[in-house]
Amino acid sequence: MSSLSNKIDFAVILRVNHANPNGDPLNGNRPRTDYNGLGEISDVCLKRKLRDRLQESGAAIFVQSDDRKMDDATSLQDRAVRGLGKDFGGLETAKKACEKWLDVRAFGQLFAMKASKKKRADSEDDGAGDTGVSIPIRGPVTVQSAFSVAPVDVTSTQITKSVSGEGDGTKRGSDTMGMKHRVDNAVYVFFGSMNPQLAERTGFSDADAEAIKAQLPKLFENDASSARPEGTMRVLKVFWWRHSSKPGQYSSARVHGTLNVSPDGTYSLKNLDGLIPEEIDGF
Repeated sequence: MSSLSNKIDFAVILRVNHANPNGDPLNGNRPRTDYNGLGEISDVCLKRKLRDRLQESGAAIFVQSDDRKMDDATSLQDRAVRGLGKDFGGLETAKKACEKWLDVRAFGQLFAMKASKKKRADSEDDGAGDTGVSIPIRGPVTVQSAFSVAPVDVTSTQITKSVSGEGDGTKRGSDTMGMKHRVDNAVYVFFGSMNPQLAERTGFSDADAEAIKAQLPKLFENDASSARPEGTMRVLKVFWWRHSSKPGQYSSARVHGTLNVSPDGTYSLKNLDGLIPEEIDGF
């Protein structure tokens, strides 16, 4: 299968309505915000959702979340050994990983494998040090963090997490009280790009790009939780710029700068000569 034939840029407009789109564990799980008060959804969070949607569509995914695992692998190393064999090292291992898992050939992956007990024992005997293997794979698909168009209002609500500590309703322990946080209403935007030169190294193809495009409008489908009830997160619009060549007619920064989004979700585009985006409505 040939690799990606043209550079691609994309953008996604999404709406958050009374939900916590991406809690910060270092800040009491409050919705992430930057120093200007803009709401933020990290690129790692977005790629997690994209991996989940691709996995649901039948794609083989290496970095699976625990609650959506399709195998009984106990760790990423266990999944890598099962999928690639025990003899790790070199370009052949990277090639096999890219052929097997879509997220590896799309986003890249660092396979940092511990040495076996026997190899560690042998290396200690000859003074060679740790014989672990580290295989970096640089992926062609980059996804930026999403930021709200305007500063967000965060509402915090105190909740009771459990029954009373005594069990008879007379007393409450300190651990029974908690907080829930939400963004009441905000529009976020994020951008991404696909690089054909890097795609040649991983085997990322036009078909892979189409698979990602098909899942972007459904990014928050089947993704509900207590912090994000069904219907509180939705994609409004996806923009897909397919350049006419591998290097691309314009830089990604210039392409992304043609999209202007208002706090109410309306948008305007300043189309570049020879590069008109495909517009896809959210589900």
